[in-house]
Amino acid sequence: METERARQLLEAERQRITEEAANLGFQTTDELSTLDPGDTAADLYQEELDQGRLQDLQEQLAALERAEQRLEDGTYGVSVESGQPIPDERLELIPTAERTAEEQARFEGR
Repeated sequence: METERARQLLEAERQRITEEAANLGFQTTDELSTLDPGDTAADLYQEELDQGRLQDLQEQLAALERAEQRLEDGTYGVSVESGQPIPDERLELIPTAERTAEEQARFEGR
């Protein structure tokens, strides 16, 4: 995958995460990444749902930051497990993919 296209995909992913975080009342992804979900649960409208969503967004943000680092390192689009190329089609759907689809299925125990 071309570097510029990878940057576009990762920027779009960051925007999506930022918008979802804003819907939960957070202004920046920095605020989201340093937050302990247990500390704010009482402040959220739908406590359990929002706490789960917050944790999911934090995990997505961490995956995004790892993908951005791989892009900087020149290893974006290569499996962290096998070193095999991750198909562009997969990266278009999941810009933060760290493994090929087959490797991910094994990793998740499917």
